[in-house]
Amino acid sequence: QIETAEHSLLHTYNRFPLILDRGEGMYLYDTEGKRYLDFYSGIGVFALGHHYPGFDDALKAQIDKLLHSSNYFYNEPAMEAAEKLTKAAGLGRVFFTNSGAEAVEGALKTAKKYGFIRDGFAGHEIIAMGHSFHGRTMGALSVTGTAHYREPFYPLVDGIRFADFNDLDSVRARLSDKTIAIITEPLQGEGGVYPATHEFIKGLRDLCDERDMILIFDEIQCGMGRTGKMFAYEHFGVRPDILTTAKALGLGLPVGAFAVTQRVAERSLTPGDHGTTYGGNPLVLCAAAKSVEMMKKRDILAHVNEMTPKFTGVLDDLIQKYEFVKDRRGMGFMQGLCLDEKVPVGEVVKKALFEGLITLCAGGNVLRLLPPLIAKESDIEKMRDILDGVFAGIAA
Repeated sequence: QIETAEHSLLHTYNRFPLILDRGEGMYLYDTEGKRYLDFYSGIGVFALGHHYPGFDDALKAQIDKLLHSSNYFYNEPAMEAAEKLTKAAGLGRVFFTNSGAEAVEGALKTAKKYGFIRDGFAGHEIIAMGHSFHGRTMGALSVTGTAHYREPFYPLVDGIRFADFNDLDSVRARLSDKTIAIITEPLQGEGGVYPATHEFIKGLRDLCDERDMILIFDEIQCGMGRTGKMFAYEHFGVRPDILTTAKALGLGLPVGAFAVTQRVAERSLTPGDHGTTYGGNPLVLCAAAKSVEMMKKRDILAHVNEMTPKFTGVLDDLIQKYEFVKDRRGMGFMQGLCLDEKVPVGEVVKKALFEGLITLCAGGNVLRLLPPLIAKESDIEKMRDILDGVFAGIAA
């Protein structure tokens, strides 16, 4: 089957030789019945694990009612999801997309339109961060701060300047009279699981306020409860002008969003400026409304905060035990173990998979751990035991 698939699928991923069949709670199962502890969550998508009680029933009920309406009409799931998400984010308006990359595209267009209305001309610049990751579409790729992702696809969107993450002086040095927006992840994922500092985030907010610029936070991976807050920016006591989210928003269904303050909404996109055929359809927004609702009603954030010391504690113990495990970075249930370059992280991921643990890599030889937010102490201990065995084999 895998060989047949390789003749049909475009080879843009180096897939593991594994055919996943089903999921249940914290576990995935392959077609041969082998069970895997999921500390990957489909790259942060399955925040409530697989088949969380009540979620599937809501989707099945919506399938029987309406799948698509287009955005020329209202539908109840869209209205419900919009109300719940803007309230959770503390923002004014939201536009629903098909993916995280599309959410970033919309955020960039909104910022540029804001600048056009403010100044009466186009050609504004945007500051992005080194080692950032915002998506694979041309606009999102243009603000992704890893050169080897961008270079084969030049020319990209013009007017992007890259600053150093967590370095306010670097940001200031790239400001110009044309700068309209700054985009950053409060917690970088693909780039190596780097949290922003309070000084950096507060400084960006101050810069944007001083110069009437748009602050965009990309929380596609770090949002929706992963850090112990609904959105990671809440840890810093500031609020963005535009927020992008996706992944866990749909708990497995393809939906993203960008939300904006009321002020930005009134001074940017107008009818005809932006759109999508499938974005915001009733099925995916039933999922989005349900995900926000369940995280709130079922104390998911409290659970993440309760379990985080256990999670970080067992990872810190591994650092003490193995010399080649150098450091830990992250927030809440988004953690990275930094490995010595002599121990390729890809090999660790493969060995852990063989032992029944699904993890993933990040930039800088980092083992990235994104468990479902429902992970219990016993799940964390099992993860530790498997990694301990893998590391012990490497150290032998």
